[in-house]
Amino acid sequence: MHARAVAASTTALLGTASLLLPLSPVRAAEDSARPLVIAHRGASAYAPENTLEAVDRAAALGVDWVENDVQRTRDGELVVLHDDSLRRTTDVEEVFPDRAPWKVKDFTAAEIARLDAGSWFGAAYAGARVPTLEQFVHRVERHRQKLLLEIKNPQLYPGIERQIVKVLGNEGWLDRRHVRNRLVVQSFSADSVRTVHDLRPAVKTGFLGTPPVSDLPAYAAFTDQINPSHGSLSAGYVAAVHAFKGARGKPLEVCAWTVNDAAAARRVAGFGVDGIITNTPDVVRDAVRG
Repeated sequence: MHARAVAASTTALLGTASLLLPLSPVRAAEDSARPLVIAHRGASAYAPENTLEAVDRAAALGVDWVENDVQRTRDGELVVLHDDSLRRTTDVEEVFPDRAPWKVKDFTAAEIARLDAGSWFGAAYAGARVPTLEQFVHRVERHRQKLLLEIKNPQLYPGIERQIVKVLGNEGWLDRRHVRNRLVVQSFSADSVRTVHDLRPAVKTGFLGTPPVSDLPAYAAFTDQINPSHGSLSAGYVAAVHAFKGARGKPLEVCAWTVNDAAAARRVAGFGVDGIITNTPDVVRDAVRG
């Protein structure tokens, strides 16, 4: 995730919160719970991001939740990759030197399957591949993990929401067991999140960003989480989000990203967040346990 969501000022948020907060039950038991730790693009500090190897590494660390990014190839295959270009995390420039700027949408799934998505990270991961969404959810399922799926750049891929929902359904990820506590679909695009909610109201959704408190009722109509950059957060904002009920009738949650050191983890945990998205899940887990 990039810090491209615009954060509202803490002063403005706290100033309007007292006027807008609806009454809700005290969440003492939930507030005392430690936040979930979510491995960002897999355990991406220790293995190449968004690869099956990063999922395996998260599992080896005992991390239940894995986050990923989904984009679409020229021939309509869903693949797991953060950037809309293949350049940063594969050897596409060597394999296809005449195909600049190497956009995912300009390559077929078979072409992307030829690329090395691990050597950039380290020689030990040479030969790692860009997984399809099917391959990725199979690996998450093998480890009995949970998935925070980000729809990346939906404006580039019309209809991608429906396609993702179809793949998740085909792979058994829309049954009651998964939908209840093993799957969240998020995006920086409010329209994309709303589309997923309209297609499958039972699926938990998250909006990436820091909407003003005054806008939270509108977001609560179609999402279950507000997931901001950790640098934009305050205890007051988290409390404001928690005071609203989301689209599935439960209090809105907050998952902060991307927190990679113990001090920041303890700080946002102190704000009462529900989850922390991190490249270093072991570091964050140890910090919030202490």
